[in-house]
Amino acid sequence: MELSHRADLFDPAALAGLGHFEIVARWIVDGFLSGLHRSPRKGFSVEFADFRPYQPGDDLRYVDWKIAARADRWVVKQYEEETNLRATIVLDVSRSMDWRGAVGAGRITKRAYAEQLTAALALLLLRQRDAVGLIRFDDAVRSSVPPRARSGQWRRIVAALNEPGNGRASDLAAALGQAARLVTRRGMVILISDLLVDIDAVIPALRGLRAAGHDATVLHIMDPAERDFTLAGEARYTDPETQLDVPAAASDVRTAYRATVERVIAEWKDRLGALGAGYELILTDQPYSIPLRLAFGARERRT
Repeated sequence: MELSHRADLFDPAALAGLGHFEIVARWIVDGFLSGLHRSPRKGFSVEFADFRPYQPGDDLRYVDWKIAARADRWVVKQYEEETNLRATIVLDVSRSMDWRGAVGAGRITKRAYAEQLTAALALLLLRQRDAVGLIRFDDAVRSSVPPRARSGQWRRIVAALNEPGNGRASDLAAALGQAARLVTRRGMVILISDLLVDIDAVIPALRGLRAAGHDATVLHIMDPAERDFTLAGEARYTDPETQLDVPAAASDVRTAYRATVERVIAEWKDRLGALGAGYELILTDQPYSIPLRLAFGARERRT
């Protein structure tokens, strides 16, 4: 794969066959950043955090000349306040996220899409010198990586993405509560989920995040078939989380289904908007440049 072709604009299903999500995430971020015009940041605080490789444009006052002389390697001192913000990605790995439409449609599961998006988004934020953390949840919090900007953070997030998790339910309120505890100062929380949860149980947790001064952005992941109900014929429809099983003809439920989906999307958008939180519907056939651009825009507004 030639990096001159922007991987962030590729079909997600095609990318999934090109390698592990860690490798693909680097291609996606490289492509995305090639379309951005960035200026070097200036200014450091007094709390030392770590070293990082020297980059053109860095202030030479912060080069560690002892390391340069001893190891012939240029590094600069990185300080906690050099990070633009602290961001926590909250990822839904419940059983409903393992769903996809017809296999022949060339789609990946919602979970596969969300995990690749999480990996790319985490790497993108880390390359902007942000502190990034990760929470994975289903019916319980499965992974909790506190936000850091240090060099080993990418490996910690990748390791967490490989951890198990596939519970039937989605305890989103508990995951958001954990995010509030991890982000100890005003920061950013990005929720990636199919939102198959009770909205009334989630809104108080989001309200708490907003009251604490955190920005919140919700990326609502849906399969195109789930969005528009393209199935036909008679079938049995099973809820992967509750195991409720209902036989029905597609023609009998299509109109009611579409009306329900539109109502749910509108309710999430309206209620999150009332809290000052961002909401975007993301379909699993959309290239990753779309959700990355949305999340990066929210980051730029924060910083």
